[in-house]
Amino acid sequence: MTAPASQSPLEAFFHQHRRNILEKWVHRLHIGVCEKYSERPVEELHRTVSDAYEGNIWIVLYDDPSKIDEFIRTITAFRLNAGFLLSHVQTAFELFREIVTPLIFADFPPDQCHDHIVRVNRCMAYVVQQHSLLSQTMHEKRIREHNLSLKGEVKRRTAELAESERKYKTLVEEINDGYVVIRDETIVFANPAFAKIHQLPENSVVGRKFVDFVAPGSRKKITDMYQRGMLIGKLTSPKAFEYMRLNGDGRTFPTEILSRVTHYDDYPSTIAICRDITERVKMEAKVREAERMATIGQITASLSHEIRNPLSAIKLNLQVLKKNALLQGNDGRRLDISVQEVKRLERILQELLDFAKPLDLSPRPVDIQVLMYQYTELLAEKFREKSIVVRFQQDVAMPKVPLDAERFQQAVMNLLLNAIDASPQGGEIRISIGVVWKNAKRYAAVRIHDQGCGIPADLIHEIRKPFFTTKTKGTGLGLTNTERVAREHGGWLEIDENVFPGAVFTLMMPVGGS
Repeated sequence: MTAPASQSPLEAFFHQHRRNILEKWVHRLHIGVCEKYSERPVEELHRTVSDAYEGNIWIVLYDDPSKIDEFIRTITAFRLNAGFLLSHVQTAFELFREIVTPLIFADFPPDQCHDHIVRVNRCMAYVVQQHSLLSQTMHEKRIREHNLSLKGEVKRRTAELAESERKYKTLVEEINDGYVVIRDETIVFANPAFAKIHQLPENSVVGRKFVDFVAPGSRKKITDMYQRGMLIGKLTSPKAFEYMRLNGDGRTFPTEILSRVTHYDDYPSTIAICRDITERVKMEAKVREAERMATIGQITASLSHEIRNPLSAIKLNLQVLKKNALLQGNDGRRLDISVQEVKRLERILQELLDFAKPLDLSPRPVDIQVLMYQYTELLAEKFREKSIVVRFQQDVAMPKVPLDAERFQQAVMNLLLNAIDASPQGGEIRISIGVVWKNAKRYAAVRIHDQGCGIPADLIHEIRKPFFTTKTKGTGLGLTNTERVAREHGGWLEIDENVFPGAVFTLMMPVGGS
């Protein structure tokens, strides 16, 4: 329907007040209905209010609902998707009546106001009814669609659950970590990996107490953990603990257990995953040791530099005094002893500096067997002092080895001096040199075997630590520096205390090639 050519008073009214009505409507909609309307951009509200205004006046003026019907269909779907409440949208529509009614009373004589107000009320009744019906229809449609979606989701999830259970069973059976279910402190289920990491047959686990697989020193910790979890009740967040497990052969290994309280076969139970963390613990220890070594190195370097200068001055003055002809007899001997002690301090300082500073290697191919003969010649006097016999075992096919000869000499001399100190009077030191294969790589193995009293079991790990020594004189850095030299070359130092008599130290240096 189109508007008549000549305007009626009511048409003129809506034309005159259009801008004023729209501005008031947008303003009240933006600040006074609900938070969701306040969040919408003002430009958007202007567009929707303008469309609603046009639809309303076509009903009021011409009894034509076509424009408002189209608007209601659009705005209802839009507001429903955006989560607007039905009551808030109806309040937004009602703002038209609240704004227009006072203006009608102000502009028209009383005898005309009644008819105009009736038209506005009839318009609002229609708009609210249509919006309510359409909202309900759309909402019911969504509920039906949601129900269908839920049915499909239930069907899909049921299938997924069945597949998940199948995969879970396969996973539990095949994972490398031990998986157990504990009820009343007794194992009621265990996967094959649990038996494997404990080095036990699979059929020897279920029915036994879990603490049977825990080292004695960790049993109280594990028992307290289990009881606390059950008493607190139904803990759903996994709790991780570290403990020492007890293997079937009696050995113990660091293990991490991740547990939670749940229901298994409708009974409160604890499910746990046990993971061997031996390598992780070793790596963490290495990291801590590296950090400690770095700190010690910094302190050592600082102290060494502070001591070296005054020590050099003392040595120089002592050497000057030695030239004094007036110092004879006991005074001369005292001076000689002082010079020797200063030289010993200089050697100690050099060991400290070697430990503190990074190694700068200059490797070149060398004949290790020739070098070893040279090193024993350098120590010939010390061998004679204790009447020690040195025996060599050579490898005629020994290849040349790429290494830094100076650093290698330091490493070997430390081992030889330790062997001399450990050897009894008239003892024997055996030196063997050969090629061994490790992980498809060739290594030169320099083996030094003394006939001393060996290494006590409680010291086997201590002797590798910096500054540890059982000697009355020494820094405890000789073995540490030897290991550093080997490691920087890509090798390592092996210590075999399971020999009698004595001990065996083997330097493993890469030859190259595979």
